[in-house]
Amino acid sequence: MVDRRRFIQLGSGVAATTMLTGCARHRVRSSASTSMNSLTAAEYHDTRRYAVTPFGRIAYVERGHGPTALFLHGFPLNGFQWRSVIPRLAGHRRCIAPDFLGLGFSEVAERRSLAADAQAKMLATLLDKLTVSAVDLIANDSGGAAAQLFVTQYPERVRTMLLTNCDLEPDSPPPALLPVIELARAQRFADEWLVPWLEDKALARSDKGIGGMCYADRQHPTDEAIDYYLGPLLSSPSRKRLTNLYAAALDPNPLAGVAPKLKHCPVPTRIVWGTGDNIFSQASPDYLQSLLPNSHGVRRIPGAKLFFPEEMPGLIAEEIMQLWKI
Repeated sequence: MVDRRRFIQLGSGVAATTMLTGCARHRVRSSASTSMNSLTAAEYHDTRRYAVTPFGRIAYVERGHGPTALFLHGFPLNGFQWRSVIPRLAGHRRCIAPDFLGLGFSEVAERRSLAADAQAKMLATLLDKLTVSAVDLIANDSGGAAAQLFVTQYPERVRTMLLTNCDLEPDSPPPALLPVIELARAQRFADEWLVPWLEDKALARSDKGIGGMCYADRQHPTDEAIDYYLGPLLSSPSRKRLTNLYAAALDPNPLAGVAPKLKHCPVPTRIVWGTGDNIFSQASPDYLQSLLPNSHGVRRIPGAKLFFPEEMPGLIAEEIMQLWKI
């Protein structure tokens, strides 16, 4: 059982460790800027492939050559979240970004669970299908829960792991997500939250939308990204149902009991955490650092919110490249 009191106490040290000099802040902002190294929605669509598995037809994008890097997205996003990171790393890795069951363009087989444990098993099956023996894991948000389950179930298949703001055992699901889960169980989340955002992009980027909640830069998510993320989730009554089922499956805690396994995880891990995130606890980076025996430290990104990897692809690529040198 995780000591929640200890987890909360870890948060007391956050403020002292997040102070950066003006020069460091400038470097972060420079890393955050986008470049031509980004795939458009049309390019991403043209690159998308499908793997037929017992879990369904799994949509994924693949670019590059060499050892495989596996990119795990957040909710309610899909692999398009990594469109600006993958081109930066494709010269060093075979980059694969799948869409989770119930999200994006993956097609779910009948009576398949959408919970994180099932997602981890799906990833193992997908890698088998693609003849991939081991990966470097990069994960965000609920993708981080799947990453932790994957690395504890298949430790021999993971070379390195980079975790950004995501679920942890003492913070899964986070309290901020409980209203979403309640609406999802009533099959109302997709219609009451996502449909208005898809129809009104300004609303989606406002304080009441996914933009204000999960992005620091109010230019995000772009119109193109909103269409690419939410369009498939709302494309039919059956897809809306799956979207609600994905959210509902975030509770009960999918990471219950994972901490003792992570304490013995040998995989080199780097933690990169946005300090502006008010969904996941700011005690989480210290908790992970104390839990993982082969952690290679924490980098806090001042003011960055949950989906900052999308806004700061250069920073993420920089951190990944440093981790791969270990």
